[in-house]
Amino acid sequence: MKLLFASDSFKGTLSSRQTIELLTKAAREVFGSCECAGVLVADGGEGTIDAVIAANQGKRLQVPVHGPLMERREAYYGKLDERRAILEMAAASGLPMVPLELREPRNTTTYGTGELLKDALDHGFTDISIAIGGSATNDGGMGCMRALGVRFLDADGIELEGRGADLARVVHIDCSGMDKRIAQAKFTVMCDVNNPLCGKNGATYTFGKQKGGSPKALDELEAGMQNYRDVLIRELGINPDKIPGSGAAGGLGAALLVFCRAVLKSGIETVLDLIDFDKQLEGVSLVITGEGQTDWQSCFGKVIQGVGCRCKSHGIPVIALVGSMGDGAEQIFDYGICSMVTTINGVMGLEEALHNAEELYYNGAVRMFRLLHVGMGLGANGERDEV
Repeated sequence: MKLLFASDSFKGTLSSRQTIELLTKAAREVFGSCECAGVLVADGGEGTIDAVIAANQGKRLQVPVHGPLMERREAYYGKLDERRAILEMAAASGLPMVPLELREPRNTTTYGTGELLKDALDHGFTDISIAIGGSATNDGGMGCMRALGVRFLDADGIELEGRGADLARVVHIDCSGMDKRIAQAKFTVMCDVNNPLCGKNGATYTFGKQKGGSPKALDELEAGMQNYRDVLIRELGINPDKIPGSGAAGGLGAALLVFCRAVLKSGIETVLDLIDFDKQLEGVSLVITGEGQTDWQSCFGKVIQGVGCRCKSHGIPVIALVGSMGDGAEQIFDYGICSMVTTINGVMGLEEALHNAEELYYNGAVRMFRLLHVGMGLGANGERDEV
């Protein structure tokens, strides 16, 4: 029997790598000698670059960039080979970079994300994947594209900085200085939302509040985003509201789709392709996956949904070891997950669960494997299969 471990991180406690180590230890405690393998996975959010780098024997490339408030900071992205690179916009323009008291999407910019992209082009990469979750921004991607040579001009012909507040001031877009290497590269945007750029389900009203936007600020940003959209339609002939996902990351999705002709793809599906997950399944009898909390949202582009579907297509059973189960968690059984075990083993508060996450996870893994061991003895004629 060969076991494959492919769990998401348990945010704030266990990394994907730690889950592999704990599952391996637990499996060997229960089964003795058994073949165990593990692969780091993520869904386009936290840990994505590290998971993909590990699977491809790639490396980190450090880059000095400007953060969401144009402060100087260090960021990095992943080199997979001489042609392919993977970036996380959150490494340069992420919400955690902005202190709570300074969160105001009218003031933030994706300029640093553009600097990451420019560095990737400078290194000669022509196949670039970009995870765009976790943004602090609502600038329509103007900052990002400005770093790549696009000029956004106001009524007086003055170039705008590319912050959220500049959306309302754009009247002309000058693409003559846009980095020519963009046309020669392939861009994949890793994203699991299909929101349009504008409207009640658009970038501003859907995601702006969590980035610190007040009702007044959101109304201003929405009006600005509509102006930006109209300029894109008038000057580039593309209506981003007709492109699903253009509202992702405060409109960065729109900029990448319009200016870079990027392809939008599910984060987990992109990661599974980049780590060659299907090949990892060769000879595998059972896969263990998991995440911190499973609920109805887990069915929409999360790790356990992606892993479950891939394994289902190969006829391989999957069990999820999760921290806890929330509303609608059982819906995940429709996506290749055969059963689910929680690490929580009694009544406890969140703080206690987080503090004891490693012990709880290991004990949960042992319970899960003991159940599997019993199940292996319930085959034909009651004979126990050999491990």
